[in-house]
Amino acid sequence: MAIPGENIPKLVKKVLPAVVTITVSKFLPVFESPFGVPPLGEQPQEFEEYFMVPKGKKKAQVGGGSGFIVDSSGLILTNRHVVADPNAEYIALLSNDKKYKIEILAKDPINDIAVLKIPARGLPVVELGNSSAIELGQTVTAIGNSLGIFRNTVSVGVVSGLSRQISAFSAFDQKAQKLRGLIQTDAAINPGNSGGPLIDLEGKAIGVNAAMVLMAENIGFALPINAAKRDLQDLKGYGRIRLPFLGVRYVQLNQPLKKKYNLPLSQGALVISEGMPEGEAVVKGSSADKAGLKEGDIVLNLNKEEITEENSLEDILHKFSVGDTIELRVFRNDREITCKAVIQEKK
Repeated sequence: MAIPGENIPKLVKKVLPAVVTITVSKFLPVFESPFGVPPLGEQPQEFEEYFMVPKGKKKAQVGGGSGFIVDSSGLILTNRHVVADPNAEYIALLSNDKKYKIEILAKDPINDIAVLKIPARGLPVVELGNSSAIELGQTVTAIGNSLGIFRNTVSVGVVSGLSRQISAFSAFDQKAQKLRGLIQTDAAINPGNSGGPLIDLEGKAIGVNAAMVLMAENIGFALPINAAKRDLQDLKGYGRIRLPFLGVRYVQLNQPLKKKYNLPLSQGALVISEGMPEGEAVVKGSSADKAGLKEGDIVLNLNKEEITEENSLEDILHKFSVGDTIELRVFRNDREITCKAVIQEKK
């Protein structure tokens, strides 16, 4: 009987040529002392440390990540946060040591995915799998540029959890982003691995390595590949990533809110403007408006999938594509009603 791990070296050899290292460089200011360099063996005077003058700028590498080629014409998948700085220069270093300047084609801020392009043809690719078919305990392999130093790092583990959600901190904009529907794995995912592939035992990418948990061992996360596949389809078909939009402001209900405001339900999405300036509970002309939703409605489910604190309206909405027709179950005036909406594109 074959042991799963016996196939991993073959899979790595198959996938590795399509894994790229992404370097991030910027022009940073250079300062030097007007007193010149002290003689060999001597330390600068204490006051000299406070008199530094600008001396132009110098390009320096300030970060790095990973990515993988998904189309032989040069399309690359990575994380959005890897290429988040609009003032940086991004270079792809291939397994054959060739370097290419990266063009950023599109970013998906919801799923932390970015699609890149390099000017090359006939490239090896990573085949994309089906993240909906992932099972707990199955063997997976993560490949990437660990710590921005160790290229082609391979780590093996299992799928430890599914449909996880975390708040991930971005070093670029100092903001936290909520990521949902993640694959949890105990395969080592370190800084620099971000954007690399998480592959199954067929050598297919089932996830995009995204994050690790600080002060914890063997807890890493990857974005499900199906979200990235949808982005690629949008990009090829429409030239952009189309984000689904319903057109409502809402508050996620729970037991404390029900008790505090004497609400009829403790679960669902309460359609409300929240008193925001120029805010409207239902955007005029939106899918929700055309479906007849009103302020004060409580949306209970979308296509019979219940809205909860763990599975919000936004979480469920992003499982659909622009143009899909969905059925909404709504609580209004002490009774439940059903309405249908066609999902629009977020502008």
